[in-house]
Amino acid sequence: MAAIKQTEQEIIEQLADINNSLPDDKQWAIIDGKLQKQFVFKNFIQAFGWMTQVAMHAEKLIHHPEWFNVWNKVDVKLTTHDVGGLSDLDFKMIKRMEKLLEQ
Repeated sequence: MAAIKQTEQEIIEQLADINNSLPDDKQWAIIDGKLQKQFVFKNFIQAFGWMTQVAMHAEKLIHHPEWFNVWNKVDVKLTTHDVGGLSDLDFKMIKRMEKLLEQ
């Protein structure tokens, strides 16, 4: 699946659309050109279970997050190296990550 690099305007619009449905303290941000967010879970098992579900989706998309896990926290960074910036795949991944939180 070829990634489609997003324009600055597309990025602003998609990020606003996603963040409008999230509380202020759970929103995504762009830091150093990457979409970033920290997810906090009740415990390690929930954090790791969520990561496992995301990993299965990432394999299907052939688009893998940069992430770091310590106990109940998962720090996520998304970018598309193939296009040198943010792509449609990053926003697809965000939508899946957020949807998996609801389950």
